[in-house]
Amino acid sequence: KGLEDIVKVWGVKFELVDEPGTYLLAWTTTPWTLPGNTAIAVNPNLDYVKVTNNQQHTTDNEKEFYILAKSRLIDVFKGKKYEVIAEFKGSELVGKKYKPPFDYYINDKNLKNRENGWKVWHADFVTTDTGTGIAHEAPAFGEEDMELAVKNNIPVIQHVGMDGRIKDEVKDFRGLYVKQKGDTQSTDIEVLKHLARTGALFSKEKIVHPYPVCWRCDTPLINYATSSWFVKVTEIKDKLLRENKKINWVPAHMKEGRFGKWLEAARDWAVSRTRFWGAPLPVWRCEDCKESKVIGSLKELQKHVHKSGNIYTVMRHGEAESNVSNHVSSDSREQVHLTERGREAARISAKSLKRSGITAIYSSDFVRARETAEIVAEEIGIPASEIIYDKRLREINTGIFQGKDVGEYHAYFKDYREMFEKRPPEGENLSDLKRRVMEFMESVELSRKDSKILFISHEYPTWMMSSGASGFSVGETIADKKPEFIKTAGVLEIPFAPLPHNRDWELDYHRPYIDEVKLSCQCGGKMERVKDVFDCWFESGSMPYGQFHYPFENKKEFEKNFPADFIAEGLDQTRGWFYSMLVLGVALFGETPYRNVIVNGLILGEDGQKMSKKLKNYPDPMEVIEKYGADSLRYYLLFSPVVRGEDIAFSEKGVGEVYRKVVSRLLNVVSFYEMYAHELRFEDSWEKSKNPLDLWIMARLSELVSEITGGMEKYELDTASRGIEKFIDDFSTWYLRRSRERVKGDDREDKEFSLSTMHRVLLTLSKLIAPFMPFTAEEIYQKVRERDGKESVHLEDWPKARKIGKEIIEKMKNTRYLVELSLAVRAESGIKVRQPLALLTLSKEEGEFFEGLIMDEVNVKKILRDTLPKGTVKLDANITPELKEEGDLRELIRNIQDLRKKEKLTPHDLAVLSVDGDDSAKSFVSKFEKEIKKATMMKEISFEKIEGEEIKIGELSFKINIKK
Repeated sequence: KGLEDIVKVWGVKFELVDEPGTYLLAWTTTPWTLPGNTAIAVNPNLDYVKVTNNQQHTTDNEKEFYILAKSRLIDVFKGKKYEVIAEFKGSELVGKKYKPPFDYYINDKNLKNRENGWKVWHADFVTTDTGTGIAHEAPAFGEEDMELAVKNNIPVIQHVGMDGRIKDEVKDFRGLYVKQKGDTQSTDIEVLKHLARTGALFSKEKIVHPYPVCWRCDTPLINYATSSWFVKVTEIKDKLLRENKKINWVPAHMKEGRFGKWLEAARDWAVSRTRFWGAPLPVWRCEDCKESKVIGSLKELQKHVHKSGNIYTVMRHGEAESNVSNHVSSDSREQVHLTERGREAARISAKSLKRSGITAIYSSDFVRARETAEIVAEEIGIPASEIIYDKRLREINTGIFQGKDVGEYHAYFKDYREMFEKRPPEGENLSDLKRRVMEFMESVELSRKDSKILFISHEYPTWMMSSGASGFSVGETIADKKPEFIKTAGVLEIPFAPLPHNRDWELDYHRPYIDEVKLSCQCGGKMERVKDVFDCWFESGSMPYGQFHYPFENKKEFEKNFPADFIAEGLDQTRGWFYSMLVLGVALFGETPYRNVIVNGLILGEDGQKMSKKLKNYPDPMEVIEKYGADSLRYYLLFSPVVRGEDIAFSEKGVGEVYRKVVSRLLNVVSFYEMYAHELRFEDSWEKSKNPLDLWIMARLSELVSEITGGMEKYELDTASRGIEKFIDDFSTWYLRRSRERVKGDDREDKEFSLSTMHRVLLTLSKLIAPFMPFTAEEIYQKVRERDGKESVHLEDWPKARKIGKEIIEKMKNTRYLVELSLAVRAESGIKVRQPLALLTLSKEEGEFFEGLIMDEVNVKKILRDTLPKGTVKLDANITPELKEEGDLRELIRNIQDLRKKEKLTPHDLAVLSVDGDDSAKSFVSKFEKEIKKATMMKEISFEKIEGEEIKIGELSFKINIKK
């Protein structure tokens, strides 16, 4: 990010060698780079002038002459008088030599390309927008400067160390930080003062200038040239472009746009970083002959590692008295001897070792190990006096378990893994033992050469030596442990070579361990690893094969999964993961590592700025999830433009809207279904239904399956998910609302059809929304899954669309359109929908519709078609006494239903209705008692004096009460 920083800009005087007193006026906003100056750049096509300032000097000998771009004269001299002496093109300045204001390096004969330093060069990037039209070049600190230097073999001076301090040879500023957090100008000011003292400063001024800083901590950054390792991307650029044409990008414009343009301009990729953390570069270099070697595997590393030439064999002591009695013996003071059988077994093993040419024996100093070592030494012809005893080869120290039963010692640990972590009181664990024996083994490796060495020890030390020599982790060590790793008097050869390992002697390729590994060079010298680590994007790009440890294993798994069907990441990865994977995939395997890419945009704060903890411009994601659920947040993002590479300003209100319109609405449908699900007898009875609502919602479901499947197959997540909200709206506000009375009614067959249809829709819908709303999908599936269903919705097969004609969808669409028109006319007339009307007249030009649904929704007794203009409807607003009475009944039923809700009665709870009113009110209730009981689930209706709020329905006045 940019940070506004007040800096000084001035003209610095560079005196021409062949024209004393004539100065090139260069400018800079980074004065600290001036000691690293090695060139001046001008634009060969611009007009330059040589001027003098007569106010400052009286004689020709005292005059100073300045060269700068003609168009910058007024701004540079700022009202001062000047006289133009000559005018010429910048090309006439090219090649002239000058004296730099700081000469710390000018006499350094070891400076590469020194002969090309401190000259004027032409550069098209020099402009006259600001400054003087003459640019000071310090190649180590600017991209354009470095490009100019590389192109023309100009020397590069790095006068700043990696610590950000000026080096000692720059004696006037040695040790100063060039930039510091909170103090970006102190060194610049010191340079300015020095220039003024030496007369090299022409002018200065203050400006506001953006300066790059670390986005995490606001520490100023500097451009810094350093050596690096590169992948030669330019050699495979054409292949990259060809492979990119095969990739399906979402959004499509990425292919030729942002990503394609990046590939076209691709340069060689600097893959090394001068850091401690990271995957080390596997490159070793010989300091003597400068030969380099790249290592590709552990096996190759073991082959080239600088070795002593020693060959190691380990032997466990023969059977001892402690083995027979099965007691723990880990105290050197205990005199535990070999049994006769143990002596004989040791002798047999020793005879087999005669042929191996053992030249040295190291042994534990325990009695049983000593006795074994003496037997072996005698048998193979080595004097007993030459046996070397070392405490580090002793058995593991079991502490308080010394002398106790072996089973009691093992019972102290729950498993082998705990033996590496838990120490018995006064004892050591297996990690301690491993470090002890491996430090011993390493000391032998360093002290001897080309020897055949025999170690005589105990079971656990030999196990740990084998583990340490192999670089095994704890898990690998345990897997390597047979019931008895090595039998008494057993012999085992251990191929030991120095490996990069951590303090527990586990294989670890990271720094600092890898840096300790030296390789043998063909010149006889030692090769040391270069200290760089990989750019983290190189590791990310290696993911396709790295995850399988290919090519060392899992070849089939890798080939099965390469190229990947699709990957998905943010827009910024066009220069990151997308790019690094493509480069390495094409370079190594000749093809793209992925077939499809979904590129999402960035999620910004609600204010449109990047989300920032500092700005606090976004809500806590966990609080949003707690409030609305993870699925609401997920779906909100999936149907937004962010899945097509566009940025969005995050809105918590939008997540809330998804919860209300999608998740909550769907779960309400599920709740309704659950109340009546026990009445469903046959799950597939929906197939026999002829009810237009059932046929329509199944057609809509099939349409949704096609929409989502098509969108998913194209990797267009917004297209795939967008129809879900509309379908749930149709399912809830039209199908369920129109089917409530069917489910509650007495028509057993129609109830069955509706429940079966709802079950099928919910079951299929749970599968369809599973990729978009996985938690909601699982909740629904578990409530509606069939008897032979899977354990989880996420294990189900993807639904297939049924072949249902779209005619019924169009017919229902027209029906709902006509309902909307008719209800609008009712609203204008001020007649409530609960009041039945006699007649609705529609245009003959209207398409097909479901008459019964319109009559129910608009609450009319009859529909006629007439010669009305299309898109208009006509309602008969004449309300007869019979219609009025029916409307009053509906209004009363609504009030009773509202009261049931207040009393928190379920649809299955029977209740008793108490009514208080005048004779006309009682007469009305009595007349429609049967209808009221059925519609409101009343077991009984009684007339009595009650307290309560009075209800007015037309000319009738009631008080009602409900008891369960």
